[in-house]
Amino acid sequence: MKYTQLGRTGLKVSRLVLGTMNFGPQTNEVDSHAIMDAALDTGLNFFDTANVYGWGENKGRTEEIIGTWFAKGGERRDKVVLATKMYGNMAADGEAWPNHDKLSAVNIRRSVDASLKRLQTDYIDLYQFHHVDRNTPFEEIWQAIDVLVQQGKILYAGSSNFAGYKIAQANELAARRGSLGLVSEQCIYNLMERRAEMEVIPAAQEYGLGVIPWSPLHGGLLGGVLRKEREGTAGRPASGRSADALRNSAQREKIQAYEDLLDKHGLEPGEVGLAWLLAQPGVTGPIVGPRNQEQLDSALRALELELSAEVLASLDEIFPGPGPSPEAFAW
Repeated sequence: MKYTQLGRTGLKVSRLVLGTMNFGPQTNEVDSHAIMDAALDTGLNFFDTANVYGWGENKGRTEEIIGTWFAKGGERRDKVVLATKMYGNMAADGEAWPNHDKLSAVNIRRSVDASLKRLQTDYIDLYQFHHVDRNTPFEEIWQAIDVLVQQGKILYAGSSNFAGYKIAQANELAARRGSLGLVSEQCIYNLMERRAEMEVIPAAQEYGLGVIPWSPLHGGLLGGVLRKEREGTAGRPASGRSADALRNSAQREKIQAYEDLLDKHGLEPGEVGLAWLLAQPGVTGPIVGPRNQEQLDSALRALELELSAEVLASLDEIFPGPGPSPEAFAW
C-alpha cells in the first residue's frame, strides 16, 4: 500500500479510500465486513462513509455495519482513519423536522453524537460537511467544530461538494479564529468530469486541503461499460448522469475512443481511470466503492499502474480539461 499525508496534516492515509455507500443497499453485512477485512489486510486504512448512507428508511444503516465491524475488535478501529459526513436530514421520509439537517450548531452536535453511536466508536478522524449550507455562517460552524475537537469527538474537519470560494471563505475565517479549518475536500472528479480543475483543486492546494475524488469512474462509464455491453456482462443498468452520457452520442464516442486506446495498450479501463487520478496534482486518493472482492482487487492494481506520457497525452485529447482559471473563463 502507498500512503500520503492528508493535505497539510500529519495524518497518513492510504492512496485509495474505501467508499462504503454500497454497504447495506447493495452489499449485505457479512460481505461488507469481508470487504473491510480484505481492505485492511492490504494496508488500505482510509474508510469513508456518511450518516445518510443506507438511504430511505434505512438511513444510518451503513454506519451501523461499520460499527458492528469495529466491535469485532482486532484493533480494527485503531488501524482505520474513519471519515464520515453530515448535512442531509436523518428523519424518516415524510417526518422531517426543522433543525434536523444542514450545518447549524445544533444539527452538527446532534449528528456527530448519532454517528458515534452507530459507528460504535468514541471519535471520528475526519468529519465532513456533505454540502455547503448557504444559511449558516462559518462563525457558527467553526464554533461547533472547535467544541467537538476539544471534546475529542472529532480530530479534523473536511468539506464535500464545496466551490473554491467557499473553501477560501471557510479557511480564512478558521485562520482568524486560530482554528485548523478544512483539511480535505471531497468532490466529483474524473476523466469525464474535470471542472474541479478550474477552481476547486487550486483552492484546495492553496489552502492545504487533500482532494478526495468521488465517482472516479463516473458511475462506471470509465470502467469498460461499452465492452461489457457487447459481452453481455454489464452489472446494474446505468442511471442518472451515467445513463444520460450513454444516450449522448458525442459522449458515447469519447467513451469508445477511451476503450479503444486502452485496448491498444493492453490496459484495463477501470484501473486506468483510477491511475489517472492518482497521477493528478493535489489528489490524496480516489474513493472506490467495491461491491465485491473482485472490484477491490481491481482498484488495488491501479496503485501499481504508471501511465506512460503517451497514454496520458492521449487521455487529455479524448477528455480535455477546462484549464486553470481565470484563463478557462477568459481566453
